[in-house]
Amino acid sequence: MTSEFLESLFETSEIISVIGLIFLANLTITGMEILLDLITKKTRRWKDSAANFAIFLVNEVLQTTAFGAIGFICLLPFYWLSPVEIPMTLWTWVVAFFIADFSYYWMHRMEHEHRILWASHSVHHSSEDYNLTVGFRLCLIEGLFEWIFLVPMILIGFNPFQAIIALTLVAQYQHWIHTERIHRLGWLDRWFNTPSVHRVHHGSNQQYLDKNYGGVLMVWDKLFGTFEPEDETVIYGLTRNIHSDNPVTINLSEFALLWKDVQKCQGWRDKMRMIFGELSWRPAYFTPPSPPTDTHKTP
Repeated sequence: MTSEFLESLFETSEIISVIGLIFLANLTITGMEILLDLITKKTRRWKDSAANFAIFLVNEVLQTTAFGAIGFICLLPFYWLSPVEIPMTLWTWVVAFFIADFSYYWMHRMEHEHRILWASHSVHHSSEDYNLTVGFRLCLIEGLFEWIFLVPMILIGFNPFQAIIALTLVAQYQHWIHTERIHRLGWLDRWFNTPSVHRVHHGSNQQYLDKNYGGVLMVWDKLFGTFEPEDETVIYGLTRNIHSDNPVTINLSEFALLWKDVQKCQGWRDKMRMIFGELSWRPAYFTPPSPPTDTHKTP
């Protein structure tokens, strides 16, 4: 397939219409939850919800302009290098979805384990509320690098269009799980990412840290030892909350902390390890330690 044909699929393929319908459904249920919270007078940080919508609107503008094409363009060289080309059929779409879900698990896990990746992903975890607007609270620059995690999928023969759309479907699925309105779902909570399962992932409770990374299926978490069912009441947010409803502060607070720590490092090796290394790592000469606003390991 030529790059021009693959690019045209983003405008002509029927699956784009499906994604559009899912997007509208997610907007609708978000509005319904807001209305229900107003009617029942459920406690909600309304400024926090407004910030989530503001971040969402900016993200939509970026995705429909330059950012939206970055992943596709960057994946094309790997597509040209691959000696295999998998055709797009119903069955390869099913396979692509499951591989994208597996890729999402590792992307998500690495975003929680490495400082530079956490600097952007922490945006999604920084709300102390848990409602459907939190599903819109995504860092403005994540689209610049998340395509990297699709490279293995491209190298085994999937084209950039199919890989990107499969990952998009995995991401779109997760919107409905950002709610307290749906409680336990029985056996579904053991095998699928549900509101109960994902509440655990957003918890800053000690027992919930580093748990439930899966996008759709929980089988990956069970295989790699990161699954945790919901037990005690979830405390949402970070282990050190940012206490701000300013969208700019929300997006940049962890980058600011990272930059301060980099400046304190002695030598380029420590600076690089601070940026790209494990989230909890600090040089021995850091006194006192300066932990990131993570939901995970504190040094």
